[in-house]
Amino acid sequence: MGASAQMEKVGTRLRLMLRALNSRNYRLFFAGQSVSLVGTWMQQVAMSWLVYRLTGSALLLGVVGFVSQIPTFLLAPVAGVLADRWKRRPLLLATQTLAMVQAAVLAVFVLTGTTPVWLIVALSALLGVVNAFDIPIRQSFVVELVEKKEDLGNAIALNSSMVNGARLIGPSIAGVLVATLGEGICFLINAASYLAVIIAIAAMRLKPVPQRPGRKHILHELREGFGYAFDFKPIRYILMLLGLVSLMGMPYVVLMPIFAKEVLHGGAHTFGFLMASVGIGAFGSTLYLASRTSVLGLGRVIAVAACVFGFGIAGFALSSSLVLSPLFLALAGFGAMAQVASSNTILQTIVDDDKRGRVMSFFTMSFMGATPIGSLMAGAVANRIGAQNTLLIGGAACLLGGALFGRELRNLRPLVRPIYARLGIIPEVAAGMQAAADLTCPPEDP
Repeated sequence: MGASAQMEKVGTRLRLMLRALNSRNYRLFFAGQSVSLVGTWMQQVAMSWLVYRLTGSALLLGVVGFVSQIPTFLLAPVAGVLADRWKRRPLLLATQTLAMVQAAVLAVFVLTGTTPVWLIVALSALLGVVNAFDIPIRQSFVVELVEKKEDLGNAIALNSSMVNGARLIGPSIAGVLVATLGEGICFLINAASYLAVIIAIAAMRLKPVPQRPGRKHILHELREGFGYAFDFKPIRYILMLLGLVSLMGMPYVVLMPIFAKEVLHGGAHTFGFLMASVGIGAFGSTLYLASRTSVLGLGRVIAVAACVFGFGIAGFALSSSLVLSPLFLALAGFGAMAQVASSNTILQTIVDDDKRGRVMSFFTMSFMGATPIGSLMAGAVANRIGAQNTLLIGGAACLLGGALFGRELRNLRPLVRPIYARLGIIPEVAAGMQAAADLTCPPEDP
């Protein structure tokens, strides 16, 4: 009887963690993306190793990281306007198809042994342009796929678990394939993997979404979205912390081949193992977030997670042990994903529907757009003071940013609270008990 009750409790907990999958369209999206993202991570690992094998240059690693992500910083706001104006499904089908073509072209050149460095840079830049449009459109598209609004936070957490499950599997496979068959096979598998998400998106049955009346000039809508996002303190502070962590901390990825080869004295297998360690920590983070039932308390999670990420990066920079380095990276992966997914959930919850695409484009700029600048800086600085000192500085900056955000939470809570009340997230307010709610304000808002 006790065992039966325990099994029922586990089943209930599992259903709670997977509740967003009750929506058919989201199930299709989840399945297609799960396949495609494995290929994406395989390509990322293979690309970094290919560049370092051909050039042996930390600076060129930074350059490739820069050109693959700087278009996000420049073009994501335009993508946000398009996401608010046009139907998102055809836009996503177009971006996924273009990404598939890019991977296929790269595979052909690498497999035939005719891959000049300039071509790698050019194809990386092309993929960066595609991603600049794909990411904010895809982020805002998720809202259309979830039938129950209260399941949105769970869907975002499951998205993160999907990304990090792929981060766990993809680099591990890529490490083996690069060492045995070369980088080209990873690019070929990635090209094929895009078919899964293209088929899934095409098979969705979507409700008609009314077009926004009275469209204005694109520059006017950009200014409107920027003013909306940065005039509201909670959105502005979340985006600023994301930008800081992406600029100073996230570039550790482009320096990873140096640590694998020079610090830990390994090869492609070691590189894949280190990347998989990040995925393990991040996957654990998403399981924790998926088990949460409310957005309340995520503000504190953001602050703590940024500090955990900074500590993990600093520890990895100081380590020369093949045992400790993966542990620090797992800690960094946990912190990074907890911060990003919690930020995404709060933003998606508090933003007005007609400005969702633009706010998510600013989220993309902060999360993805600042990284290329940081990658270029990290590559240049690592050439002068070494990769380990570069990561130490970045880790310290993330720790400081998380601490400052945590100190500011008490000023942000009163601004977010009315939105939570209107949405029925705070139970006492939803029941009309405003006075009682004021006296018992949840200590973890927002």
